[in-house]
Amino acid sequence: MFVIAHGFTGDADRPHVRRAAAAFARYGAVVTFSFRGHGASGGRSTVGDREVLDLAAAVAWARGLGHARVVTVGFSMGGSVVLRHAALYGPGTAREHEARTDAVVSVSAPARWYYRGTAPMRRLHWLVTRPAGRLVGRLGFRTRIHHRQWEPVPLSPVEAVPRIAPAPLLVVHGDRDGYFPLDHPRMLAEAAGDHGELWLEAGMGHAEHAADDELLGRIARWAVVRGG
Repeated sequence: MFVIAHGFTGDADRPHVRRAAAAFARYGAVVTFSFRGHGASGGRSTVGDREVLDLAAAVAWARGLGHARVVTVGFSMGGSVVLRHAALYGPGTAREHEARTDAVVSVSAPARWYYRGTAPMRRLHWLVTRPAGRLVGRLGFRTRIHHRQWEPVPLSPVEAVPRIAPAPLLVVHGDRDGYFPLDHPRMLAEAAGDHGELWLEAGMGHAEHAADDELLGRIARWAVVRGG
């Protein structure tokens, strides 16, 4: 069973999310959902913080359907969410029985918060932090963004990664990603140690839009072997 966590300003009905779901469906059952504040979902986006609760609910629902093995696959913001979710709901945690994942795939995710080193990330921070930006998010991207800042600041992706073991982790990143340069996936892979694997994809850009069917198929096959 695959549970797909989309990127910021995406939702379960976007064509690129539906294409990814169709690719994974060739290898197993798939659950898609929209994070809070995205698309038809209620609430407001916290840009990766409380979205962990949304993913946990989706994983718990998948397990409630009888699926014994669940793999979470996240893109961009969703990539950071699957990392933190696996750390917070992993073996030995108080909430393990609720929504544990058996393997994790994080695609095009940041390693650390508040990164503004690229033009797309500076635009994203304007979208999130300014009233005018949040209006653009609501009207232009069907994404309703919460006006409050993080308090407290959530566990960062690179801090979460060491807590994922023994669940296997795959980090996927394009060498032409315009949002997060290659130090981000390398930091995540280094933090993962022996339980992690890093794929640096030549010519790939950012997240679901840039993941072609061949790559999605490779990810699915990795998940079937490592998560099954």
